[in-house]
Amino acid sequence: MLRGLDIRDMLIIDRLDLVFQPGLNVLTGETGAGKSILLDSLGFVLGWRGRAELVRAGAEQGEVVATFDIAPTHPARAVLREAGLPEDDELILRRVNGADGRKTAWVNDRRCSGEVLRRLSETLVELHGQHDDRGLLNPKGHRDLLDTYGDLGALRDTVRAVWRDVAARRKALETAEVALAKVRAEEDFLRHAVGELDAIDPQPGEEAELDIRRRMMQSGERIREDIARAAQVLGQEGAEGAAADALRWLEGVAEKAEGQLDAPIAAIGRALVELDEAASGVTRCLDALSFNPLELEEAEERLFAIRALARKHDVLPDDLGDFADALRRQIVALDQGDADLKALGVALSEAEASYAAAAGALSAARKEAATALDRAVTAELAPLKMERAVFETRITPAELGPSGQDEVTFSVATNPGAPAGPLAKIASGGELSRFLLALKVCLTGTDSGLTLIFDEIDRGVGGATADAVGRRLAQLASGGQVLVVTHSPQVAAKGAHHWRVEKRVENDQTLSTVRPMLGPDRVDEIARMLSGEHITPEARAAAEALMGG
Repeated sequence: MLRGLDIRDMLIIDRLDLVFQPGLNVLTGETGAGKSILLDSLGFVLGWRGRAELVRAGAEQGEVVATFDIAPTHPARAVLREAGLPEDDELILRRVNGADGRKTAWVNDRRCSGEVLRRLSETLVELHGQHDDRGLLNPKGHRDLLDTYGDLGALRDTVRAVWRDVAARRKALETAEVALAKVRAEEDFLRHAVGELDAIDPQPGEEAELDIRRRMMQSGERIREDIARAAQVLGQEGAEGAAADALRWLEGVAEKAEGQLDAPIAAIGRALVELDEAASGVTRCLDALSFNPLELEEAEERLFAIRALARKHDVLPDDLGDFADALRRQIVALDQGDADLKALGVALSEAEASYAAAAGALSAARKEAATALDRAVTAELAPLKMERAVFETRITPAELGPSGQDEVTFSVATNPGAPAGPLAKIASGGELSRFLLALKVCLTGTDSGLTLIFDEIDRGVGGATADAVGRRLAQLASGGQVLVVTHSPQVAAKGAHHWRVEKRVENDQTLSTVRPMLGPDRVDEIARMLSGEHITPEARAAAEALMGG
């Protein structure tokens, strides 16, 4: 609900503080008094596009502050959270327009963009008038209005869910087709490469082992002769045998040496152990250097083959096995690709069938809701003196999408036999106002926390028709808040709260102000609307009768 509107230095308003109430709020005044400026100022703080020059002549800047009360479940809170703005039960919008044309906006004292203001405004205010293209006159919103009127949210959610499933399955099929086409283009390469890799079957670490073995075999002939001589010197015919003889000789005389040979004997024993270990190691090395000359050739051929494959596929030699596994997986995918595509195609067809069924059910429900809406609007048109007019909710095929397969348009024919067409193009000013009001009365249950604004929606009507307009505006306001700018005394008389917009001249400047109409002042204002500037007792009596009706 709009609780307050503070305006500073906007057009011909120098300073104005308005406090609005729930129910029907009425603004009246003579033509040119500044009623439209109030709406311009409210539209400015809500981020709507309007007049380019709004700052009052001579002022450095203009400023508008709008204060709203929002319930815990109000949709404005979702916009605030998404924009990272502070959230409270009170929502304060403030916007400044400098004399140089620059505009700055705040939401709950936090800077924000005009786009955020516009998104908030969609959850806060709905304007209805002859030149409004944001509300009921915008065909883009007619389908959502019909769905909400018919309580079709659950069916529409089902259609959206199935549509997402169709989109996901279609993307999966397209991705698989692209991947399979790519693999097919490389089929010859894949099968040849896997054949080469399988023929060699390189193992992790094998390239390093082959390199070491190859180098050992290459150097074996050069060092084997010296190693063999060393083995001979160390063995039984050399150092080990001589040490064994020395140990045997010393042990034979040790008892007669009075213990002086114990240490040398022990040292020679240790030396024999070390000599045996050394001789064994040298022998093992000789055995390792003993190879068939063909082994070197075979090792070199395998080593070079592994390295060649690694360079060819631009991988490390130790990664050739994993690379071969990856290629094999592609071949498996290729071999079973057609079956996978067929399965994905079947899944897509099933999802499309589910979508067709869900969209068909939604279309049928929309047709029922459209029939009910047409009856409801027709019933509302009769008291508004448009009993011969025809309102029709047209449902036509549309491109398939998350909202179903229907396009919805509200069309009217002002007289029987006349061609029907879009609401905004067929109806005249007064007729359009009454169509909008009748439609809004039927759709009123669909709003959540919106302040409804009607800008001279009673234009072109009077008498009983204007009275019917006033009663319906009061009906709309019974459960929320409605602001109406009106020249009709019948409408003004139905208001729960009444303000008069006036012009005055101060120091050769024209200024606009707003006064609350209470008690006798309100009677006089409605009497003025009935009879003009000269208010007669009869006009006052008629005003009191309207207010009591």
